[in-house]
Amino acid sequence: MTDTAPRKILVTSALPYANGPIHLGHLVEYIQTDIWVRFQKMRGHDCRYVCADDTHGTPIMLRADKEGIKPEDLIARVKTEHERDFKGFHVEFDNYYSTHSEETRRFAETIYRRLKERNLIAERSIEQYYDPVKEMFLPDRFIKGECPKCHAKDQYGDSCEACGATYSPTDLINPFSAISGAEPVRKESVHYFFKLGDCADFLKTWTRSGPLQSEAANKMDEWLSGGLSDWDISRDAPYFGFEIPDAPGKYFYVWLDAPIGYMGSFRNLCNQLGINFEEYWNKDSQAELYHFIGKDILYFHALFWPAMLEHSDFRTPTQIYAHGFLTVNGEKMSKSRGTFITAQSYLDQGLNPEWLRYYYACKLNGSMEDIDLNLEDFTARVNSDLVGKYINIASRTAGFVTKQLQGTLDASYWLTDEGRGILEGAVGSGFWIAEAIEARDYSKAIREIMRIADSLNEFVNAQEPWKIAKNPDQNNLLLNICTRSLQGFQLLSVLLSPFLPNLTSRVAREFFGMDRDFLWSDIANPPKQIAPYQHLMTRIDPKQIQALVEANKPSLEPKPEPAPHSQARHAEHQQHAVEPISDTISIDDFAKIDLRVAKILNAEPVEGADKLLKLTLDLGGETRTVFAGIKSAYAPDQLIGRLTVMVANLAPRKMKFGLSEGMVLAAGPGGKDIFVLQPDEGAQPGMRVK
Repeated sequence: MTDTAPRKILVTSALPYANGPIHLGHLVEYIQTDIWVRFQKMRGHDCRYVCADDTHGTPIMLRADKEGIKPEDLIARVKTEHERDFKGFHVEFDNYYSTHSEETRRFAETIYRRLKERNLIAERSIEQYYDPVKEMFLPDRFIKGECPKCHAKDQYGDSCEACGATYSPTDLINPFSAISGAEPVRKESVHYFFKLGDCADFLKTWTRSGPLQSEAANKMDEWLSGGLSDWDISRDAPYFGFEIPDAPGKYFYVWLDAPIGYMGSFRNLCNQLGINFEEYWNKDSQAELYHFIGKDILYFHALFWPAMLEHSDFRTPTQIYAHGFLTVNGEKMSKSRGTFITAQSYLDQGLNPEWLRYYYACKLNGSMEDIDLNLEDFTARVNSDLVGKYINIASRTAGFVTKQLQGTLDASYWLTDEGRGILEGAVGSGFWIAEAIEARDYSKAIREIMRIADSLNEFVNAQEPWKIAKNPDQNNLLLNICTRSLQGFQLLSVLLSPFLPNLTSRVAREFFGMDRDFLWSDIANPPKQIAPYQHLMTRIDPKQIQALVEANKPSLEPKPEPAPHSQARHAEHQQHAVEPISDTISIDDFAKIDLRVAKILNAEPVEGADKLLKLTLDLGGETRTVFAGIKSAYAPDQLIGRLTVMVANLAPRKMKFGLSEGMVLAAGPGGKDIFVLQPDEGAQPGMRVK
């Protein structure tokens, strides 16, 4: 059950930034990668999985300064926390390192010098905003002001969250420093640029040569067709990072050395184990190199990174696998709003990490689609599949073998025509499931695994071994039934091993008496002996989920951060810094509003409208159509089936897209931060909201 020839594989996940905790959104990627790596190792391949903390940049420097410690002390502490969280979810790296390392520094300098030798580094003076209080140049995200397009206040220096416009920080109206609140001044500085546009011909060919998913390659076409600008790879002091050779006071931008951290971490592993680094990173390397990343950093990994590697005489990735974002109960997660559940808080509530590993696997299909952690579905799926189907097989039949049959299974059964047929079927199932896992279509693999579990449970139900066990004269039949069912349990355990490594290790070692964990080849090796059955997994108690939500309530609700005092002073001098309050209404006017619970039956984009979704609402026997300006915050499939609150007695409004028969209630500053109101649990369509 291994591939014909062992493969030499190097796998990486995107580097978590050393400025905060690991949360459930991060874990989508690391669990996805860990499953794939474990599968390759089970198949007998030489597969190495490396990662590191991404440690450089202005945010790290500022946070360390705020805490009164050195950046090195901050990143060392965060690395320990990250490693703890990954271990808690059974994510097993061959090496977990740091980009703040001599290995990464040397590779960054080597790549830079080779690019410079090939005339791919430009040097020119640019004008930037400078904070006169902190005496530093300001990165785009540390400049705020009024959007030059829609005039929304308090927008970042590179893009507007209200209207989605992108612009230069110097285009902002009434800019101010997000660090000190001071008005920044314009100041010139020499910067270094990677001539990405000169690499366009190579990138057009490379991005269409197979290393990207089709949707990712299409996205690259959009960027390539629009023309590639030179990439600013330098930052001015003060900056926490690597100083650029022969350029005092200039540092590599964090996004230059972050992917180089893959090479640094692997070099560190090579030094530990005596692995030949060049066999993996030379241009003529026959090894395979895979990057698992989120779709938000595709631009860096599919354009900058391969262009840097190609033109500095290193190999390019075999594949770059991008995944979507995580939502929780249909709501987007956001660090800026604090809408995330940390890995540690999940574990602190006593929740089994393999429940989450399994649920993510049920959702992941190898595409860039977002996935949703629906906590109610999470509970039902884990309880039904893992406990009600998989574990159920062993718990229903093992006792008969250990109590009445001395724990020995019928080895001779597999020599019969029927037995050989069953094993051939198991091998066939393993082949198709292996193909699905290889393609990262975990949801397809899980569906097939649970189909096998269903058929085994149907077999046990039909044979009723609990009745046969009452007649000692039918021990041979009982042995046959239990042998077949427990071979099926082993098959499921092997197939589930990449997803549930801790549980299946216990099954292999404690239940089947093996001296190792499962290999993929064990599909064709039926068990001969079992130990007495011990409890393997509990069901999720809905109260545990409620406790998790309660424990994270402060982070599950939007929390506006107060502006620094200096920033507040600056705002006082901005004309119209706060919109004036509209004319007042009476309590009688307000009482006329009829708020009703509505179920969203359908949601679809409106052709020709950038912000609108067309919603079909059920008011408990009456159907309404409403056009809602929430497209920037919700995909249609996130809304279908949800309950919301609408103004039911608002006069219909004729729009060019159709008749809007009411209004859905939502709140937020705009853009992605719009939150459709949801009624309390137990609400029904048509119910009045008071």
